[in-house]
Amino acid sequence: MIVSSGSFPISRDDRFSGDTRKDNREPGQRDRDRVLYTTAFQRLAEVTQVLAPDEGHVFHNRLTHSLKVAQVARRLAEMLGREQPDAAAELGINPDVVEAAALAHDLGHPPFGHVAEEELDVLVTRAGLEDGFNGNAQSFRIVTNLALRSPKYSGLDLTRATLNALLKYPWMRGPTGKQHQKWGAYKIEQAQFEWARGLCPDGDRRKSAEAELMDWADDVTYAVHDVADFFRAGLIPLDRLAKESSERDRFLDKAFERRRQEGTDSELGYPQPELKETLARVADFIPFDERYTGTTLHRSTLRSYTAGLIARFMTAAQLHVPLTPDESRIKLDPDSHKEVVILKELTWHYVILNPSLMKLQYGQRHTIRRLFAIFNHAARNSNLGIFPHAYRELIRDAGDDMALRTRLVCDYISGMTEHQAIGTHQRLTLLSKIIGSPSSTHCKERV
Repeated sequence: MIVSSGSFPISRDDRFSGDTRKDNREPGQRDRDRVLYTTAFQRLAEVTQVLAPDEGHVFHNRLTHSLKVAQVARRLAEMLGREQPDAAAELGINPDVVEAAALAHDLGHPPFGHVAEEELDVLVTRAGLEDGFNGNAQSFRIVTNLALRSPKYSGLDLTRATLNALLKYPWMRGPTGKQHQKWGAYKIEQAQFEWARGLCPDGDRRKSAEAELMDWADDVTYAVHDVADFFRAGLIPLDRLAKESSERDRFLDKAFERRRQEGTDSELGYPQPELKETLARVADFIPFDERYTGTTLHRSTLRSYTAGLIARFMTAAQLHVPLTPDESRIKLDPDSHKEVVILKELTWHYVILNPSLMKLQYGQRHTIRRLFAIFNHAARNSNLGIFPHAYRELIRDAGDDMALRTRLVCDYISGMTEHQAIGTHQRLTLLSKIIGSPSSTHCKERV
C-alpha cells in the first residue's frame, strides 16, 4: 500500500536500511518471522507476567502472553477485514503487520516487570538521561537498534508499517502528563521513530489503526488470562464476587481510594457508579459459586468462561475511518471496554498490591538498583571485565559519550531474564563481600 506524504509517496513496506530484496513471503510475514526468531523474543519465556510459577500453579509469562496477544490481534484484524473490507482497505489493515507488532510489543519488558520499569526509569533519569526508561520505548529500541540480524544494519529492519503498528504511544517523552508517563521511543531512535510515523499526517499523535488493534488485543489478553490464572491460584475470589455484593463494594471502594491517593483515578476512565454497574454485570456471568479446586468440571468451566470473554471482546472493536483529527481509528463498545477495565483492576487489587507480593517487589527493586549502581560505575570508569563481550565492545565504541554508556548499561540490565538478574546480583555482591572481607585481605597478604 502506498500513502502520500506531501509531494512524494511513501510505501508501508519500506525498510529503514533501504533493503528492497524480496523472497516468497509478504513484507509483513517477514517482519513476523524476524521477531519470532530473535533472542529478545525467546528471553520472554523467563520474564514473568505478574507472578512466577509457584506451588504447582503455572502462570502466564511474557512469552505465552505475547503469543496469545498475537493470536487475538491477528484474528481480530482478519475478522474486521472480512466484515468491514472498505474500512480495512482505507485504514491499511494487514493481519501480518498486526501480528508482528503484537509479537514485538513486550520485547522491552525488563525482568520483574513494572517494578523494574519504574526503578530503571528513576535510575536512568537521575544519571542524566531525560527520556529515562520505558518498556514500550525499549521494545522500539530493540527492533530498530539492539537486535542483530545482519552486519549491514542495526536491529531487525522491520517495515515502516510494522514499526508504526508497534507504537502504542506514538510520541517521544514529554515533560508532563501522559506523555511523560508512557512514550514510544527514545531520542537516540528519533530518526527511526519519525521515519515510521511518516505514514501518518504531520502532527498526528494518534496511534495507527493496526497499533490500536494490537493494543486492544493486549488489554483483552492481559485482563482475561491474568484473572483466570489468579482465580486458579486462589488469589482473585471470583466465586465471592459472583455471590457477594459486599465483596464487590469493598473491591471498588478500595480501588478508587487507592487511585485517588495515587492521583491515577482518571486512568480508570469511568466514574465509580458506572463501574459498579459494570462489575455487577460481570459478576452475573461468573460461572463459579465456590473456590477453584482443579476438578475436571472446574477446569472446563473456566476454559469456556475465558473463551466466551475473549469472543465477546473481539466483537467489541469496529474499524472507523475518522472524519476529524481527534477521532480514533477503532471504536470500542463502551460496555465491553468497562468490563476490561474492571478485569484488569481485579489483578491490581488482589494480586499486584497483595502485601506478600509487595515484599517480593522490595527485593526486586533492590536487585535492580544494585545492579545499575555496579554496572554504571564500571561502564563510566571503563572497568569492562564484568560485562559480556558484546557489551564490552559497545561500551568501548561509545567512547567518551557517558550518556550512551549509561543507556547501554540499561539495555544490558533490562535485557536480562529474571534468573540472570538474580544470579548476576548474587555473584557480584558476593564477590564484593569476599574482596572486602578481612579474611580475603589476609589471604592476599599471605600470597
